[in-house]
Amino acid sequence: MTEADEDLFRATLAAVAPGTPLRDGLSRIMRGNTGALIVMGYDTRVDALCTGGFDVNIEFSATRLRELAKMDGAIIIDANVSRIHKAAVQLVPDPMIETTESGTRHRTAERVARQTGNPVLSVSQSMHIIALYVDGRRHVLRTASELLSQANQAMQTLERYTTRLTEVTGALSALEIEDLVTVRDVAIVLQRLEMVRRIHAEIAEYVLELGVDGRLLSLQLEELTAGLDDSMRTVILDYLEPDGAVETYTDVLDNLAQLDAAELLDLGHVAKSLGFPIVGESLDASVGPRGLRILSKVPRLPGAITERLVEHFGSLQPLLAAGLDDLMAVEGVGELRARMVREGLSRLAESSILERYV
Repeated sequence: MTEADEDLFRATLAAVAPGTPLRDGLSRIMRGNTGALIVMGYDTRVDALCTGGFDVNIEFSATRLRELAKMDGAIIIDANVSRIHKAAVQLVPDPMIETTESGTRHRTAERVARQTGNPVLSVSQSMHIIALYVDGRRHVLRTASELLSQANQAMQTLERYTTRLTEVTGALSALEIEDLVTVRDVAIVLQRLEMVRRIHAEIAEYVLELGVDGRLLSLQLEELTAGLDDSMRTVILDYLEPDGAVETYTDVLDNLAQLDAAELLDLGHVAKSLGFPIVGESLDASVGPRGLRILSKVPRLPGAITERLVEHFGSLQPLLAAGLDDLMAVEGVGELRARMVREGLSRLAESSILERYV
């Protein structure tokens, strides 16, 4: 799916989440043991496929949707779910559009979604399911209890992975301070960050589909993954070679996103996504950080000053060895800020090494 299709899909999921008027109407149709075909969006493309039916043009409500679904034919509502435009309409999409569905209602729903680009909902009377079609994607809406069960399992997995991520990032900090980092160490951290990011994305979709029932889950998710994007950014920028095969932070994210589950478990593939050439024993080759990640842990240090320090010293080890006069030579770093950086780095070095060896 394109980014625009993905945005449309997410917006439609939010519109049919539990607690919304549309989901209430769909639930009423299901309880009434009837089917329905509902097109979300009324424009010239949809109008061209409509024959027969009635121009109702009334304000949307769940009860009206339920009553109109008792008639044969499709119901056309606007994209904002504020008005019902047509009811009992026969839709005649292009029969040459491929579909994997077998039932008449579902085949029509998929073809209309593909031809118009508008989301289409199909309520199956026999199977008691609600299917959402957005362009070429089919998604069966799940009940709140099903979603919560799956989301809670994913949340437990996320908790284990964030715990492990904390361990490996702590180990990386100690290795960076001791100047003992290898490509393998960086790949392990990047691997865990990508795993946590993928689980976060999965749970975020559950939260979206749960609507009002996902508020507590959303708070848990944000608490567990706070700072994830910043951690990913600083790790990548710390080890991304300026003139390497991979040029930008965004390129690395794209490379990681393209790895399948098996490739993500292979540290060689993870290292390649960052631009490291993986040949023979190269996973054990020594590498050095620029120092962005460690400096980001110093309290109240502005991002602009962090970047100037990294640019001035080039890498972490000269930065750790720098005295007050050396730090004050950087633009924007006065005596007070130099002491703050010096003391902050010293505390981080002590705590990281203690955590590693105690």
